[in-house]
Amino acid sequence: MESFILLPVITISGSIGSLPPGGSIAATSQIVFSQKLNNIKSVSEVALAPEQAVDFEALREKEKQAKADAIDVYFRAREMPLSGFGMKMVEEAERNELDWRLLPAIAARESTGGKNACRKVAHNPFGWNSCKTGFDSNEEAIEIVAKNLGGNNPKTKKYYAEKSVKGILQAYNPPHIVANYASQVIRIMNTIGEENPSVTPNA
Repeated sequence: MESFILLPVITISGSIGSLPPGGSIAATSQIVFSQKLNNIKSVSEVALAPEQAVDFEALREKEKQAKADAIDVYFRAREMPLSGFGMKMVEEAERNELDWRLLPAIAARESTGGKNACRKVAHNPFGWNSCKTGFDSNEEAIEIVAKNLGGNNPKTKKYYAEKSVKGILQAYNPPHIVANYASQVIRIMNTIGEENPSVTPNA
């Protein structure tokens, strides 16, 4: 008769679902970093050893800076006047729950990043309202256009609220006006960078 050896069971506090298949707590941080950072409700939800504690606020700031840099690099490499407005675009995209690449891609498509902005009105590199509306500054243009595209303007909410990037673009410039507009802007977005850029915590 075969003998059996009983081994003690090791219990781990926290959610088993938060651990990777191999059960390594050290590997948990890799899972955390691959998630959308703004979906993390609290650090306490993640089973990390004390010495592996992560400053999630600092990590979020690193992610914002990485996005802003990607936008500015795209504009600067093409000598586009909107270089330097990357962080403003990222901040307004976050405030209005937009893909961070949407505003710069629309600006690149509509005005070559400000090179060919609307002539009859000031500070409108987005072609907003068919170039009938001007703004006091590019910063204001970014704020207003982001608010509208995010569905946060009651007057235009029915066109943009709760839509995908493609849906927003098709409302912004319908296919019967420019057939491939959405795909053109999305292609620029992908050139600017990935939707979720990789960032690593500070050492």
